[in-house]
Amino acid sequence: MEEWVILFLFAITLHNVEEALWLPAWSKYASKYHKPVGKSEFHFAVIIITSLAYLSASFYLFFPNSMITKYILVGFLGSMIMNAIFPHLLATIILKRYAPGLVTGILLNIPINSLVLYQFFQRDEITWIGLLLSTLILGGVLLGIIPILFKIGKSLVNNYS
Repeated sequence: MEEWVILFLFAITLHNVEEALWLPAWSKYASKYHKPVGKSEFHFAVIIITSLAYLSASFYLFFPNSMITKYILVGFLGSMIMNAIFPHLLATIILKRYAPGLVTGILLNIPINSLVLYQFFQRDEITWIGLLLSTLILGGVLLGIIPILFKIGKSLVNNYS
């Protein structure tokens, strides 16, 4: 299972690097739907979110029998699959402009995370309701902390520049 979890980390890292490189500039075009985000605050937020993914994977790898570590990781896997569709694919369609993160979301996050989830199901370690609930809960937590991380990142930049 370890190799599958490592693939998840590879996928989320590449996805977040793609976003970090191009999403702040792209966000100007999405201003009708979302407030544009500056480079510094976005980079801060993406580093924290990526770190949380690494932390969740590490806890699962060290404590594979813990239900909480398993379902936090499963929540991350499901959330990143959903993230490829909402907002990346949806934003690309609505704005008729490529949304950074779409390629890595579609080509890496969806297939790799689906394979990791498949492994969990094959080993009877998770249920569909567990997948759904953990995805909704962790996805909600991540969506909730992103604006907070943007504010912290912006504040740090303003205080140290």
